[in-house]
Amino acid sequence: MINSQSGFTMIELIMVIIIIGIMAGVATMKMSNTIETSRYEATRAELIELTRSIVGNAAIDAGGARSDFGYVGDIGALPSSLNDLAVNPGLATWDGPYISGNIESGDFGRDAWNANYLYMDTLLRSVGSGMNIDRVFASKSADLLNNSVSGYLLDADINMPGNTYDDSLIISLIYPDGSGGLATSSINPNADGSFRFSGIPIGNHLMRVVYIPDSDTVEYELCVNPGSGTYIDVVFPADLW
Repeated sequence: MINSQSGFTMIELIMVIIIIGIMAGVATMKMSNTIETSRYEATRAELIELTRSIVGNAAIDAGGARSDFGYVGDIGALPSSLNDLAVNPGLATWDGPYISGNIESGDFGRDAWNANYLYMDTLLRSVGSGMNIDRVFASKSADLLNNSVSGYLLDADINMPGNTYDDSLIISLIYPDGSGGLATSSINPNADGSFRFSGIPIGNHLMRVVYIPDSDTVEYELCVNPGSGTYIDVVFPADLW
């Protein structure tokens, strides 16, 4: 009678070990890629939230006009640091916090690799992954802080004021001054009723027009969007001239 024994030879055992090692390496690589992808997506989402905190979300509107302009819309200036989005730097028109989540932890200022975001004018950058992940929220700061408001001022009969009445009218625009207060710019219209303001930050601002002899006043809410001139026709509800 012949006894037979079955089992793995040394070569077979080595092959099994090699295969297990390869499978473990592939699994580790896939897990690492999954973690990196998750970090990338989390950082990208946070960059979007941070930029919306700075300049608002154009998709949020009220009555057909944009209503969310973030920090810049309330202050009239860019934040000096990302911390200004969470903690009031001592500005009266600050209406934050502008970011959500655990503000006290300061996580909003770091990417998913725990590296601090770089804040450079109108760009936010994550460098924790070893490569730049950028979020640009305006082509230039002037698009946020130096816009124009123009239009024409007419009476109820659509007549222009002319040289006789132009200095009897005061057009005032009220907007954040960039230092925590409100600025009021006042001008007289031209004889043809035209007027123009410059250096206006984005946001919803109040325009007030006063006809001095009768103290008649009309007010308008203006929506000033980034990088574009705002135009408005102001029509008094009376035949003034």
